[in-house]
Amino acid sequence: MWKKSRVVSIRVCRMIDRFKKYKQAGSHSNSFRLTNGRSDDTELQSVPLLARSPSTNRKYPPLVVDKLEEDMNRRMADDNKLFREEFNVWSPRAHTYIHTYIHTYIHTYIRYTYIHTYNDHSRVHLSSLEGVPDSDFINASFINVSDAARPKEETVNDFWRMIWEQNTATIVMVTNLKERKECKCAQYWPDQGCWTYGNIRVSVEDMMVLVDYTIRKFCIQQVTLKPQRLVTQFHFTSWPDFGVPFTPIGMLKFLKKVKTCNPQYSGPIVVHCSAGVGRTGTFIVIDAMLDMMNTERKVDVFGFVTRIRAQRCQMVQTDMQYVFIFQAMLEHYLYGDTELEVTSLESHLAKLYAPSTAGCGGMEAEFKKLTSIKIQNDKMRTGNLPANMKKNRVLQIIPYEFNRVIIPVKRGEESTDYVNASFIDGYRQKDSYMASQGPLQHTIEDFWRMIWEWRSCSIVMLTELEERGQEKCAQYWPSDGVMVCGDLSIELKREEESESYTVRDLLVTNNRENKARAVRQFHFHGWPEVGIPSDGKGMINIIAAVQKQQQQSGNHPITVHCSAGAGRTGTFCALSTVLERVKAEAILDVFQTVKSLRLQRPHMVQTLEQYEFCYKVVQEYIDAFSDYANFK
Repeated sequence: MWKKSRVVSIRVCRMIDRFKKYKQAGSHSNSFRLTNGRSDDTELQSVPLLARSPSTNRKYPPLVVDKLEEDMNRRMADDNKLFREEFNVWSPRAHTYIHTYIHTYIHTYIRYTYIHTYNDHSRVHLSSLEGVPDSDFINASFINVSDAARPKEETVNDFWRMIWEQNTATIVMVTNLKERKECKCAQYWPDQGCWTYGNIRVSVEDMMVLVDYTIRKFCIQQVTLKPQRLVTQFHFTSWPDFGVPFTPIGMLKFLKKVKTCNPQYSGPIVVHCSAGVGRTGTFIVIDAMLDMMNTERKVDVFGFVTRIRAQRCQMVQTDMQYVFIFQAMLEHYLYGDTELEVTSLESHLAKLYAPSTAGCGGMEAEFKKLTSIKIQNDKMRTGNLPANMKKNRVLQIIPYEFNRVIIPVKRGEESTDYVNASFIDGYRQKDSYMASQGPLQHTIEDFWRMIWEWRSCSIVMLTELEERGQEKCAQYWPSDGVMVCGDLSIELKREEESESYTVRDLLVTNNRENKARAVRQFHFHGWPEVGIPSDGKGMINIIAAVQKQQQQSGNHPITVHCSAGAGRTGTFCALSTVLERVKAEAILDVFQTVKSLRLQRPHMVQTLEQYEFCYKVVQEYIDAFSDYANFK
């Protein structure tokens, strides 16, 4: 049996531990009864179980997890041909019933006429409002698995009434309010302060914005009653409509956060997207398959999607979403959960450094998993154009198309929008960094055009101009006076030496626009081209100085470069991201942070020594605080 999880939804609410007694339901009655509400004495509702169909003779049977990678490679060949064939088995309104695993959800708020509930007898009943006909109705059902659409303006009051009556403590939102200029969901919460929806008062208590999701904490209470409840909304912001996230990493971290933070004895979790079929269905299937993988060492994506489509049409709406489910399964199988509490770092490092009879230590084995990530040379088209090849310092380190930094085309000159730099996500926001190679003499103007166009006010330089007798970076700032680069003039205003780095304050003026902007360069010393700094103190100090400068200058992208823009540049970005999370959450994940960087730019954190240095600096940072409260 799949392990019962605690996920529910706005058309998706999975009931929790109250169903333990039905764990063996498949071998008993074909129906069971659910409580509609938070107390045991509320009215019970009958909900039919889906009839079990034989697992034999199925074209797409469950997969043993040990065969998952092999099977995925086979299906992804020829542009996902076999995956598309498998996905296209379902007709838009297929009603095939399969399996009896108990995963119960609430579905509600139909947005589109072709998406509807199938079982009226199992719908959620609200309490009736005096004098308001049909006020007990909300388009929500307790069903084995369903989905959720967004709340509409006219149903927001009913939505909060459902949250209260179901004793829900967690809301999962997997859509943005607006996408492609279309309204995808009514904003059903106040930005700040307090607002009343019907007879439910909602006040904002806290908000944390992270790169892939935002966490909002609300205090809710009935207008006529004093008792208050805390409701947490987890809003995943990196999931495009009719698409999939760039990588499953963020989705898996998000799902873990949701399940970890939901109170054990609260009501169902409410999950919603926009139409309530694609992203919501995908989220549910990933959750259910992770449970199945962990308990049975197999996954049955086809069977589970068939089952939820029997209860709501078009759940998991596209073949891309279907493939993404498998990608999430494979990600979890290959790499597992690599997050660590800060208090566990020392013991984790002891394991990584423990002697191994296999001839490969734990640290090296962990790094080897990263080097197995394939560099996608076919996705570097612009950087490989003949006109741009000469702009690359190292031909193996070229930005990918999806996140390359684009600069304005110079008037009358073709192929002038290219610079060897990649946008890199940080801990709290996307495109936090522009990871760049050190400028060549003939690309200095492009480098400054990039700085100006993207309003970067902080430059981190991690190389010397010359190392081991070779030029590693052209000097792109004046030693004194003014340097002119096309329409831009760069003036050195101040230079100050600190223990491990030099700070240069530069004034950049756009002569065409008659505008000027202050830019601060942090030039780190003591990081050789081959090797690592002697200790982590200098790196910790420069990261703190850059973050302070960012707060004062508006948090535009930080430009980070070494020579090729990969090894030392990647290590800095990794450390900056990891330390920020350590400070905010007391959690670190060096492995997945570096893995994510490598998916965004080739060879980020290039050597085992640099990877090990990340761990050493984090340990040094933690050791610097005798009282962990100082992190906050």
